Amino acid sequence: MPENLFKLEIVTPQKSVFSGSVESFNAPGSVGAFQVLHNHAPLLSAITVGEVRFMDQSGEESIYATSGGFVEVNNNNVIFLADTAEKKEEIDIKRATAAKARAEERLGKKEPGTDIGRARTALARAVNRLKIAGGA
Repeated sequence: MPENLFKLEIVTPQKSVFSGSVESFNAPGSVGAFQVLHNHAPLLSAITVGEVRFMDQSGEESIYATSGGFVEVNNNNVIFLADTAEKKEEIDIKRATAAKARAEERLGKKEPGTDIGRARTALARAVNRLKIAGGA
C-alpha cells in the first residue's frame, strides 16, 4: 500500500458499504467533525447525523449521508460501524422529502403520545439526506 493510504471499511447492519484504501476520511463526530489521514493516532468516536466523505486511492471523492454510528481508528485501519450510510448518488429525494414532511407534521401537531425526540431525529436525518443529495 502506498505511504499516504490507509484501509477504510464502512459497514451497516445490512451490508458492507465500502472496503478499500483511501487517502482521507471525514466524519461528523459527536463532539465535532474530524478528518483521518495516514498514521492518525488511535481514536474511537461516536458519529452523529451528517456527511461522511473520503478520497480513494485514485483521488475520487465519495460522499455518504449517515444517521450515526461509531468509528475506530487504529494502526492505519479505520472501521466505521454506521447505523446507515447512503451514497449521495443513491439517495431517493422523493422518499427523503416525504420523510421530512411526515416528521414536520408530527412535530407541528404536538399530539399527546408523540415521541418528540424520535420525530426530531427523523427530521434531522431527512434534512441531511436532502442536503447531501442536493434536493434541499
